[in-house]
Amino acid sequence: MDIANLPRPEWAFDPAMACENCSEFIRGTLADAGIGKLVLGLSGGIDSAVAAGLAVRALGADNVLGIMMPYSTSSAASVTDAEAVAAALGMKTEKVSIAAMADAFLKDIPANDLVRRGNIMARCRMVVLYDRSARDGSLVLGTGNRTEALLGYTTLFGDSACALNPIGQLYKTEIRLLSAWLGLPDAVLSKVPSADLWEGQSDEDELGFSYEDVDHLLHAMIDLGRNNQDLLEDGFADDFITRVRQRVQAMAFKRRLAPLAEFSGRQDADFALAARKDGGFH
Repeated sequence: MDIANLPRPEWAFDPAMACENCSEFIRGTLADAGIGKLVLGLSGGIDSAVAAGLAVRALGADNVLGIMMPYSTSSAASVTDAEAVAAALGMKTEKVSIAAMADAFLKDIPANDLVRRGNIMARCRMVVLYDRSARDGSLVLGTGNRTEALLGYTTLFGDSACALNPIGQLYKTEIRLLSAWLGLPDAVLSKVPSADLWEGQSDEDELGFSYEDVDHLLHAMIDLGRNNQDLLEDGFADDFITRVRQRVQAMAFKRRLAPLAEFSGRQDADFALAARKDGGFH
């Protein structure tokens, strides 16, 4: 799809600049860790496709492994689209069914409890990724975008788990622009966003609004710091503002490391090490 045909808000980052910034981030993070390879879940969706494209540009296709992890109810198109992305990028893939692993947990969860069942599948997939990370001496690449993180539309220790995430500060709107700029398959760019956790599942149906609409609101609300009255004057509906602000606030715990009880005399290890060039403690 031609990038010129996609909506591009004035606040969206330039795709070329975003690509270069993300690539430098990937190379720098891996250099600091002394590791040269990445592994990621390749779902057939646009977020993982863009993350894979950035990783291949940063490290070369031979250093990026995509894992396709279907469940028994997953859409066949998810695997087909993931394979198309991998072929376009020239990267290696593995296919690992999570059905047996997930079913061991799902047998005790009611069939209509879709959120719990979806969380189980997301966490099973992350178990696979971290196992391959240990096997290959690689790091797990995150594939979640800023829109999902702000709305809490993610599973803790599931799809939110990773060692680094190059696209975590990019809205879904910007991910779409990057997908077109990277030349990824049209099928990935044009498909309805879905975590593919159950048949017919759609992100926007679950959320109750479109990514395009909420990205505009989130940018104004979070990045520009506009209050509710400002947002009303910008043309956003009152109930939409309230729903999104409440959700962002309620989901804040998903965006933070687990809090630790503080004790006097205990310094943050990374801060203490950085403060002393010899790596020692005071």
